Amino acid sequence: MTTPYKTTQIGTLAGVGLLLMTGAALAGPSCEKGPIQIGAVATVTGPVDFSASPKTTAAYFDALNAAGGIDGCEVAFEIADDRGDPLVATQAARNLIDNKKVVAMAGNASLLDCGVNAQLYQRSNVMDIAGLGVDPVCFTSPSVASVSPGPYVLSTAMLYFASEELGAEKVCAFNYVIGGWKEAMETALKEWELITGNSLHILDMTLPVQGDLTPYLIRARDEGCDAVFTNQVEPGIVQWINTADAQGISGIDWVFLASGYTEGVAAALKDSPQPIYVGTEWEPYTLKNDANQEWYDLIEPAGITPSAFSQGGFLAGKIITDVIKGIDGEVTREAVTKALREMEPASYPIAAGAYRFGEGSTDSPMRSTKVVKLNDGVWEVVTPEWIELPTVD
Repeated sequence: MTTPYKTTQIGTLAGVGLLLMTGAALAGPSCEKGPIQIGAVATVTGPVDFSASPKTTAAYFDALNAAGGIDGCEVAFEIADDRGDPLVATQAARNLIDNKKVVAMAGNASLLDCGVNAQLYQRSNVMDIAGLGVDPVCFTSPSVASVSPGPYVLSTAMLYFASEELGAEKVCAFNYVIGGWKEAMETALKEWELITGNSLHILDMTLPVQGDLTPYLIRARDEGCDAVFTNQVEPGIVQWINTADAQGISGIDWVFLASGYTEGVAAALKDSPQPIYVGTEWEPYTLKNDANQEWYDLIEPAGITPSAFSQGGFLAGKIITDVIKGIDGEVTREAVTKALREMEPASYPIAAGAYRFGEGSTDSPMRSTKVVKLNDGVWEVVTPEWIELPTVD
């Protein structure tokens, strides 16, 4: 039976005396005040559903608790739905910080949490190991370090794949922007130009979040794009490709972010003849290999659908657990923050690069991707080795 608290009492005076004589101390984390409180703010309902990340983090902690917790310390984990609303996101974070007394955030996956709450996390000394980074602040705030490369690094990487691997000469980009995304996305696209010496044939940042995509597809066709990148998420990708099919467009490679790497997209577009490429943020989830084994062992009994988002939630749970395991003494907010700040880079088979939270702002240490292509409704890996994105001097 799992016990929620780790006891550190010494049963006999002789035992106490031995400790005093040897100067030994009981090493490892302890939780005299109760379970270790960890939370996540995520967009579950609203414009998108990113719940796979925190739900997998929750499954990770459920399995951990069933196995005895962290040195006997149980983890209490709570997911707060921000509904894609800034006010709700702030209220959710404050509740977790002030009322639930979380020691850290892990598995966050939100359209706007970083932008809305990063300063609150910083003031409250609560660090966020985000399972899915979306807002640009997720990659610049000293209080947040996402486990994922994120959409901006991945945008650069997928443009790099289009020009350097697919040999596209007229690379075009059609993106939508929310809040502060515009500058971050433009920086990502500019980095591709600096790395390759190429220029985008078309850069259009006016895609609607919802609406008719036909004019954009027609423009891509008429202006001779041979590869098109867009930052659409799952519903938009399906609409984009269905519109291309309806217009009879051919001869263009379509390049998307990891949000398109889902079974829903694969099923919806299984009959499309379009060449569809998607960049991954971790080891491709459709591969049942050694790198993915621990993650698969977690999600299958939990009934969680395999996805890239759930990989991020798994990794966030694993990282915060490993960090807490290294704490000697009571697991407090201060102790967890200190351990994160001082952690050495940690490598995991599921990720391309080592993870490190660091002392200050981060710029996403992950700069690699593997690319999958949709063939007859099945995702196939087309780059068995990681594509490492060159750095710009």
